[in-house]
Amino acid sequence: MGSAEQPQILAVEGMALPPMVIRLPEGIHAVEVSLDEVERTTAVEQLVRDIYPRGEVPLWQAMSALYSASALEMLSAGVSFFGIGLYDIEGDGGVAHCSLTVAVFESGEADQDTVAQGVFALLSPDPMRDVTWLDLPCGPAVSAISFRKLVIDGQYTKSGKDEELSMGQMQVHVPFSTGPYTAVITLDTASVEQWDEFTHAMAGIVGSLEFPVDDAEKVRH
Repeated sequence: MGSAEQPQILAVEGMALPPMVIRLPEGIHAVEVSLDEVERTTAVEQLVRDIYPRGEVPLWQAMSALYSASALEMLSAGVSFFGIGLYDIEGDGGVAHCSLTVAVFESGEADQDTVAQGVFALLSPDPMRDVTWLDLPCGPAVSAISFRKLVIDGQYTKSGKDEELSMGQMQVHVPFSTGPYTAVITLDTASVEQWDEFTHAMAGIVGSLEFPVDDAEKVRH
């Protein structure tokens, strides 16, 4: 996976959030869901062209419509960014893929440790999750890793038979240091053979998070 980074500033429509800077690794193509409709449509169209560089106009139009509809659904669920990651598998000729979302929720508590401890206590009893406390440069956070199997109907498989698909999910809850909000970064992938690479990418993403203090906030303090 590449090491180049594309910094983006967090914004969520309808919420007056303190800024959050997130840097995405090369290979993840992201769209800011909270853009206005015209800007979001343009961003989705570019996303589709990045994902399918050898595609043609009918494919781009169809996928743009699909992702635009998905973006609206995500916006209503508090998602600020969603992205698609595509990486060449060395020596295989195949492509490893993942999806990434960044959502923000009001936590009702401004103290980072208190919020993180609450999330840890809430998630830890679930035996299907591997829950870990993290000390990130931006403050405490909680990660939750889980795996599940899905059954794909035979009419959608090459063999014509039902097949199992393994899915892995990494989710990191990061309380804001500048207000009563929590960012939830989620990476899902069916390319579990490349799990170590995706873990490295996720570590880079959450390790890059920053909560800058704007000038107005500095004056008040």
